[in-house]
Amino acid sequence: MTDRTQGADGGSARATGAKGPDELRQQIEQTRSRLGDTVEELAAKADVKGRAKARAADLRDKAGAMTVQLRSSAVHAGHRAQEKASQAGHRAQEKASHAGHGVQDRVAQAGHTVEHSVPHSVNDAVAVCRRNPRSLMIAGAAGAVLVTAGVLLLRRGRQSRLC
Repeated sequence: MTDRTQGADGGSARATGAKGPDELRQQIEQTRSRLGDTVEELAAKADVKGRAKARAADLRDKAGAMTVQLRSSAVHAGHRAQEKASQAGHRAQEKASHAGHGVQDRVAQAGHTVEHSVPHSVNDAVAVCRRNPRSLMIAGAAGAVLVTAGVLLLRRGRQSRLC
C-alpha cells in the first residue's frame, strides 16, 4: 500500500509499508475503524428526519417552559391589578362616606334652620289641618275651582281677541 491515506489527525499522509502480516492486519483494522466512524458521522448528517424530530422535541420543551412562565406572569399581573382595584375601591368608598356625612350634616342644619324660622302660626295651621283633614280637602277643592275658573276666563278672553 503506497497510496495516500488519511492520517490520525485528519490530514493525508503517505502510507508506509507494513513490515509484516501482523502490522498489515493492524493497519487494516485501524482503517476499518476510521471508516466506520466516518460512515456513522455521514449517516447522522444524512438522517434529516431524525434531526428534525430532535429539533422539534427541543422546541416543544422550550415552548412548554415559556408557556409556564407566561402563565405565571399573567397570574402575578392579575393579582397586582386586583389589589390596585381593591385599594381604589376602598379609597372611593371612604371619600363617598365622608361626602355623605358632610351632606347629611348640612341637611340637618338646614332642617333646624327652617324649623326655627317658620312662624308658629304656620305650624299651628299645619297642626289644625292634620286634626281636621276634611276642612283641608274642602279648602283645596275651592282653590282648585278658583284656579280652573281663572284659567278658563283667560282662555276665553284670548280667543275673543283672536276672532
